[in-house]
Amino acid sequence: MENDGTVERNFQPPIIITGMSGSGLSTAAKVFEDKGFFVPQNLPPQLIVDMVKLATSKNSPVDKIAIVTDVRARMFQGSLLGTITDLKDFGYEPIILFLEARDDVLIKRFDGMRRTHPLQGDDPLSMGIQRERESIAPVRDQADIVIDTTNLSVHDLRRAIEASFGDVAEKKQHITIESFGFKHGSPPDADFMFDVRFLPNPYWIPELREFRGTDPQVSDYVLSQEDATSFVDKVTELIGSLLPGYRYQGKNFITIGIGCTGGHHRSVAISEELKRRLSQRGDVDVSVLHRDISRK
Repeated sequence: MENDGTVERNFQPPIIITGMSGSGLSTAAKVFEDKGFFVPQNLPPQLIVDMVKLATSKNSPVDKIAIVTDVRARMFQGSLLGTITDLKDFGYEPIILFLEARDDVLIKRFDGMRRTHPLQGDDPLSMGIQRERESIAPVRDQADIVIDTTNLSVHDLRRAIEASFGDVAEKKQHITIESFGFKHGSPPDADFMFDVRFLPNPYWIPELREFRGTDPQVSDYVLSQEDATSFVDKVTELIGSLLPGYRYQGKNFITIGIGCTGGHHRSVAISEELKRRLSQRGDVDVSVLHRDISRK
């Protein structure tokens, strides 16, 4: 880090929160505020580097910062990609969190709030959303974490953010294992996706149906299957073999999707076991998110 008045402190990597308007940027900001981050919002790209430098200066009271920049801030001169490059050149390694959602869901959210899209002008709302999606696509490609909020409530989004980040102070790769039900749609942000519907379904066992994969009764049943043990062994080996390559490429956030029919039993039990196995490595931070465990 260059000598510009900043000092080497226990300063966590700066987080850039961006994405589609209506995808939950304000909710994300509140999550990080609750976690003790200083969260300036809608900074133009040119001011983001200055803000990070100020936060890391010698007498700054801030030791972790998350900056929200949306389409309104991007109307100013400068590009967010250029800002990210500048941060890296100054010795900061920002973590990019990108939020998105399907067009029809964004339209419904804008209509519900009776808002117009900043880029729609005199055109239909769908045109504004399309323009924004095209303009921000290069930033999405650079993102460390992409969260699709199409099917997420405010509380679901909070849990997804907390699971995805873990302890960002740790200089480790972070793995999020997300269980889900295929009948609710697969997670579009998963780097890997595995289908465990080949395992016997506890739903068809009356005494197990009302329990979940986090309960010992169900977990013991699922993991007692010979195919389950083999599956977890192979996935653990596969992920372990890929981690060095991802680390070399600078990819430090990895999402693994584990799916069954409803996201209640098999995927949950397998996800918990994968978390246990991968956590034993010691060189990765692993968290688990059960997306559909409470859904019917």
